[in-house]
Amino acid sequence: MSEHEITKIIGLPDNAYSELKPGEKYIPIMPENKEVPEINFRSVLWGLLMAVLFSGAAAYLGLKIGQVFEAAIPIAIIAVGLSAATKRKNALGENVIIQSIGSTSGAVVAGAIFTIPALYILELEVQFFQVFMASLLGGFLGILFLIPFRKYFVAEMHGKFPFPEATATTEVLVAGEKGGGQAKVLIMSGLVGGIYDFVIATFGWWSETFSTRVLPIGEMLADKMKLVFKINVGAAVMGLGYIVGIKFASIIAAGSFVAWYVVIPVFAYLGDAITQPIGANVTMLIKDMSAEQIFSNYVRHIGIGGIAMAGLIGIIKSSGIIKSAFVLGAKEIFQKKGTNDATLRTQRDIPMGIIAGGIFLVAIIIFIFFQFGVVHNLLYALVGLVIVLIISFLFTTVAANAIAIVGTNPVSGMTLMTLILSSIVLVAVGLTGEAGMISALIIGGVVCTALSVAGAFITDLKIGYWLGSSPYKQERWKFVGTAVSAATVAWVILILNETYGFTGEGALVAPQANAMAAVIKPLMSNQPAPWMMYVAGMFMALILNMIGVSALAFALGMYIPLELNTPILVGGIIAWFVSTRSKDKAVNKSRKERGTLIASGFIAGGALMGVLSAILRYLGFNWVNPEWFESHSAEILGLVMFIGIIVYMIWDSLRAKKEE
Repeated sequence: MSEHEITKIIGLPDNAYSELKPGEKYIPIMPENKEVPEINFRSVLWGLLMAVLFSGAAAYLGLKIGQVFEAAIPIAIIAVGLSAATKRKNALGENVIIQSIGSTSGAVVAGAIFTIPALYILELEVQFFQVFMASLLGGFLGILFLIPFRKYFVAEMHGKFPFPEATATTEVLVAGEKGGGQAKVLIMSGLVGGIYDFVIATFGWWSETFSTRVLPIGEMLADKMKLVFKINVGAAVMGLGYIVGIKFASIIAAGSFVAWYVVIPVFAYLGDAITQPIGANVTMLIKDMSAEQIFSNYVRHIGIGGIAMAGLIGIIKSSGIIKSAFVLGAKEIFQKKGTNDATLRTQRDIPMGIIAGGIFLVAIIIFIFFQFGVVHNLLYALVGLVIVLIISFLFTTVAANAIAIVGTNPVSGMTLMTLILSSIVLVAVGLTGEAGMISALIIGGVVCTALSVAGAFITDLKIGYWLGSSPYKQERWKFVGTAVSAATVAWVILILNETYGFTGEGALVAPQANAMAAVIKPLMSNQPAPWMMYVAGMFMALILNMIGVSALAFALGMYIPLELNTPILVGGIIAWFVSTRSKDKAVNKSRKERGTLIASGFIAGGALMGVLSAILRYLGFNWVNPEWFESHSAEILGLVMFIGIIVYMIWDSLRAKKEE
């Protein structure tokens, strides 16, 4: 059988999304014992073109209008479209590689634009090679640290994590290759969800968020008791919740509800008697703050502490996996013949010996970069290297876990923690002022990119696992995609600074970088950090772990704004509802799978139309009337439309037939 004689695609196996029974094996779509077309001139060229195009677009739009979009799904749709337009058969393996190389762009962009522009905002000197090296080395470190965890996340935990973004991307790739009924469902839901979200973003016919403030009693509760309910009415976010499922959606929502309906009201109640500002870098009195301000000044930091401790708990729990990876690496390094060549291609990673050597080489280059390109001091360079290696390693599993559970990487929260910790350490060893700020932000840039790339890469590897790609090929070419994306991002940031700047009138928005700049300046002046909030979050994570609740999912609920967690819960409830209405298990299964296709369509349509809307807004085509868009009437209409999209999703899911 040649590599072009692949059997016809009939869809994902029945056990693709469920836990495997003892002795059961997952068989991917592409035959694992045969070579399939993956790496060739076409897939690499298109992958690199996507990396350049989406790196530039994501950096530009992220800094210009403060909107960062995920590249994976739009690139998957383009890859499917290209293979259909050229009538290319058996292009599934190639499309995975195009998506894997190209989607590096979004991860590298997030790592760079969250931190590097803060250097410009603080009016510090920045050079191209500093931006490029921070993005490149951070990306490489993220890939190298993640690979030893691949088997654990994608194979050993099969069916235990929902992987929402990977699910949506996989459904796009499979439907594109298979065609037929599945493709029709995906296209129809993509159009419905995409147009729905496009109308909100581009025309503003109804508000994006509904709040209980639209009612007089809701306004009174928000003002007096700081009690407010908010929900994002977007189709894509609800689709994400459907794939996340009721279990994790409930835990995430529980974290959010504890934050907004327990902690914030308690702060507000006590704040009535407090006559001076309290907390790190807080200038307002608590009694003058809205619920949202209490959340951002205090409660969100509890979530960050929880995320950090959940990472440490994850490291401890997965110590066996880490140990086995080190043992395997040692065997491959010190024995003449490794076992890697005998493994099926779908289970083969880059050899552990090369991974260990790669981490060592990247660490040496980071040290040289810090010594000669950033701090020009042996001790400071060594301290910076240790910070980068420890925090990147510890938080890699957090990033992968977060993506696996909810499809959102809390990279800004983890980077904030990195900046605080690195600033404290650097100040302790004597590095302060402008040099300290530059060092802390470059260190933050490396770590931020490492975590962003690691989180995004686990999505690619899960897609490859479901479809039957060769992980070692994905891993090798991810380095190339990272290098191209890093060079593009560095160039775009410098050009944008020269054209628009990051400070003054008409400057780029760069919201995350402005937040980082606001945090770093007082830290380098020995001003306090909100340690009590972080410690409270850490103890919360420990207690949750004791009672068997996912600490990371709960902490994500406390960190991510309420309006984004509530539609995830709605999506999870819909998934439970459509899969339990019938007494026939086969019918329930068909309905759940059709719902997954619809949810994937909502996510894909929302992602693609989000990019289009952002480009139109940049070009000056903005038809939103702010006065109407922010009115209570628009919020009520938004809720009505949201109920409509919920009814559509339930109705279409329940149409599934048993034989499907």
